Amino acid sequence: MATAYDLLAAQPFLAGLSEQHLRQLSYMASRTVLPAGSRVFSEGSRADRFWLINRGRVDLDTYVPGRGRVVVESLGAGSVLGWSWMFPPYRWHFGAVAVETTFAVALDAFGVRRLTDADHELGYQLTRRFMQVVVERLQATRMRLLDLPCPPVGPSSPMDHGDRAERVVDRGVADRAEQERREAAPAARAHDE
Repeated sequence: MATAYDLLAAQPFLAGLSEQHLRQLSYMASRTVLPAGSRVFSEGSRADRFWLINRGRVDLDTYVPGRGRVVVESLGAGSVLGWSWMFPPYRWHFGAVAVETTFAVALDAFGVRRLTDADHELGYQLTRRFMQVVVERLQATRMRLLDLPCPPVGPSSPMDHGDRAERVVDRGVADRAEQERREAAPAARAHDE
């Protein structure tokens, strides 16, 4: 049976980490099985671990007003599940559901943060990797939300705001014009003197 160290060493996400860093992380790692259909975590709940997926599939979702839960990305073998544990307030920014029975290595967030506080090189290496994950998730979310059909807008639609949007835009134009006039006034007076 593979050790926690062996499981971590086989993870693409951790490729290039030193043997020492892998060994340190292995003390924070445990095998886990996420049953199909189970909610792994909910948006806004406490982020106390992350997972490196060996096999299976997990969907990331978010709540969109008027739409309910929307899947923004599906993660499979070789993927990392969870980055919110790294940054205060340590709350999940998305939700996650195991779509298939998923085999993963779970890492304790508190223990890993303690390691990275003590070993800045490990902290740097993990931060670089997780920032890439954050960027990829942001792009996936953006693309998924752009693909959503727009709800109808009209007098009976909950999305109807009447001419409020036009008034806001007109007010913004007026505010900018007033600001430009005020900035130009001292220059004009100086020129006249």
